Amino acid sequence: MVSAGNQGSGIRAAKATLSDLAGMIFDSPSAERVCVKLAQILGVGRNEVALLKLGKGSLRFIFPPELRSAGVLPLTGSAVAARTAATRSPLLSNSFMQVKHVSLFEVVKLGAGADEEDNSRGQMPIQKIMSVPVMCSGGNVMGVVQISRKGLDASAAGADFTNADLTQLEQAAEILARMPFLQEGAET
Repeated sequence: MVSAGNQGSGIRAAKATLSDLAGMIFDSPSAERVCVKLAQILGVGRNEVALLKLGKGSLRFIFPPELRSAGVLPLTGSAVAARTAATRSPLLSNSFMQVKHVSLFEVVKLGAGADEEDNSRGQMPIQKIMSVPVMCSGGNVMGVVQISRKGLDASAAGADFTNADLTQLEQAAEILARMPFLQEGAET
């Protein structure tokens, strides 16, 4: 019984934090401010958040800023973000390094505006990942948000993601869909 009460407290705190994220909509925040808040909500580093926007049949990174010029991911490709957008289905993998994936973006140096610990994780391989489509109220995909845990191996990357974490990210994606920077020029 005591642990159920503790879980309830954690859920209330998480909802308050998601409420803080929702409150940002009216401030017209930058993608960076929103993604830093999302990192805080999910307990990951700034460099473990990715936000991609759909446009002209491809996904383009809008966060982290270092990946904005790294190219696009076609929806027909095999990248996790492309599959997430194409299938409109969330993904949670705590054994991501064992899955064949495009690691091109993992070698880009990240770190502008990050603290020292976050910088050290910036170029480490992704060990664990959650990927969720960002959809408008009509059900059209606007983009994809991904949260990862990076490290030299799975144990160094931190705790496994849980279904509760995935649910929280899905709720955050609903809020992200209302952010002005994602709605501008959204595909319909």
